Formats: sequence, structure tokens, C-alpha cells
Amino acid sequence: MKPWDDERIKRGMTVQLAGRRQRIAAGEKPLGWKLGFGATPAMEMLKITAPLIGYLMEGALLPPGATVNVKGWTQLVSEPEIAVRLAKDIAPGSTPETAQAAIGSLEPAIELADLDLAPTADNIDKVLERDIYQRHVILSGLQRAGGDTTGLTTRVTRRGKLAAEVADPQAATGRIPDLLVHLADTLDAFGEKLSAGDVVICGSAIPPPLIEPDETEFGYELAPLGSMSVRFARQ
Repeated sequence: MKPWDDERIKRGMTVQLAGRRQRIAAGEKPLGWKLGFGATPAMEMLKITAPLIGYLMEGALLPPGATVNVKGWTQLVSEPEIAVRLAKDIAPGSTPETAQAAIGSLEPAIELADLDLAPTADNIDKVLERDIYQRHVILSGLQRAGGDTTGLTTRVTRRGKLAAEVADPQAATGRIPDLLVHLADTLDAFGEKLSAGDVVICGSAIPPPLIEPDETEFGYELAPLGSMSVRFARQ
């Protein structure tokens, strides 16, 4: 069974993408796509065989160093991710090699999510309807041309101290070309496509960091490309 043949995913993606189309029709501009819950423990917990898919809108894009008011959020999550900017369309049925060749650049990104519903195997459709909790995305602009991930490492700073370090940022998410193939195939199953110019964020390089109520800043370095951060306000 293909991942998109799962009835939970069918229900959730149908509602999610209908909402996206309504937003675009109302004048909002799409930015791209996101993948989530791609780590093996998460997929086992949710009884899925591939990462879940959501979308990004330009209105959710923030600059590096932004301060975000998270007052009223249920549970802030700040995820260090790799963002892909596509230079070419990726057709359904493409190979990982074709997907790799379609990548224009890579860069560090932070996704901010609001975990307002605990995910379980029984509510995956509702998680998808919520666009996998997406609230904001921050793109660093610190780009590496092409899709080569050689030598990239992740460091996360919380409360001014190193909180996590990962030698392979793709270890938890899966390899980027494989993710792009999965994304293109899934979008095609629901009447959408993966196009040149799209930004794709590929999932958290570490277990999704749950930000505590007194934390005011989150830092992320994707070495050797560079560092970025986001600050939090609650007023």
C-alpha cells in the first residue's frame, strides 16, 4: 500500500489541501511544502510508512532573528531543519537522482509549530488538517548551491548553551532526495505538484524541541553554512 492510500492520510490531506486552495483563491501566496514525523520512532508511533506532508504560505515567513509573540500557544515547538529551494519541477515517479538534480540550493531553516493536539495513530487525519501544526518558518538565506549535503552538521543552542549536536542532519529525517520523491508522488496523488521555486523544509534534525515557558531564544547552526536564531515573546 502506498502511503497516500492510508485512509487516515486520504481524509487529512483532502481537507488540508482544500484549505490551501481556498487560501490561495483568497489572495494568499504559497511558499512551498513541509515534511514532518519522518523519524523512525515517530513513524512507528503513528503507524505510518513515510513522513507526513504539509504546506507553507508566504504569510508565515519570518526573517532571521525575528521575535515571535507566542502568547496563547498551547506548546511551542522550534525545529532546526534543512530547507531546499527547487530549481526544477520534480515529476511524480522521479528517481532520487532526478530529485537531487532539481535542487537549486540548501539552507538552514527553523520551523515554529504549535502542538495543540497530541498526535496519535488514531488522529493523523486531524494532524494533517491542522497542516501539521505549522505556524511560521524562518529561512536563513545562508545558502549552499546544489543539493550536496556533505559535511553538514547541526548544533542547537538553548538558554545560551549547546543543547544538541548532530553529525548527520538527515539521520532523523531521511535523505533529502528520497523525501522529495515521496513529496512529489504524494502531491500528485492529491492533484498537486512539486514545482521549481518551491521551498521544502525537510523535518527536524533532532527530536522536536518543546520550548519551555521561560525560554526566550532558540539558536541553530547548520555548519558550515552558518547560524540563525529566533526569539520568543509572550505579551
